[in-house]
Amino acid sequence: MKKPGGTTKQAAAVTPAKEAAAKQALPETTEGFPWLSSHEIKKESNPFTDRDWRMLVYAWSGMLVRFAIIFTLAFSVYQFLANQEQKRVEQTMSLVELWETKDYQQAQRALKDRLAALNSKYDNLLSANPSPTEEQVFRQRIGIEAMSASGGDMPLADFSENFDRIVYFLNRLSFCVDGDLCSRKVTDAYFRDYAVSFWSYFAGYVD
Repeated sequence: MKKPGGTTKQAAAVTPAKEAAAKQALPETTEGFPWLSSHEIKKESNPFTDRDWRMLVYAWSGMLVRFAIIFTLAFSVYQFLANQEQKRVEQTMSLVELWETKDYQQAQRALKDRLAALNSKYDNLLSANPSPTEEQVFRQRIGIEAMSASGGDMPLADFSENFDRIVYFLNRLSFCVDGDLCSRKVTDAYFRDYAVSFWSYFAGYVD
């Protein structure tokens, strides 16, 4: 009987050793950020002093564009304000034209004649050199007398109609100026003296 030939190979099981990963500790520091070396700072060049003519052209052209934009914006603002003032002047002139119409001219004439007659009638009650207070009181009394039935030849109903027309116009003019819709300069040139005189007589009555 023959013995079986051949050799039996046995594989040796190798158990790998577990290696522990060593943790490296970070060094402690008291500074939040490290100081940068002066060699790491890159100095920027000034395009206005650059020797390259292309950089000079680029720098100055950019500057001119900025100036052009600023000038355009400033001119636009000026033109807008000028247009707004022109509209105010036009609105004021439309009121001037209204003031010169027949109805308002008639109202002004009626008021002027009534006040002139009363001033002449009571002129002896005012001294030759009255104080501002005395003159103010005198005008207020004239205004009150003008709004009475005995204040003039024109019937009170007709005079009141003319009076109300003038009050309406002056109030409308005041609202237009206060609302920045009319030119204050043009308004003062046309109506300031008349308005001051009118209210010196009738401020107490209207209030």
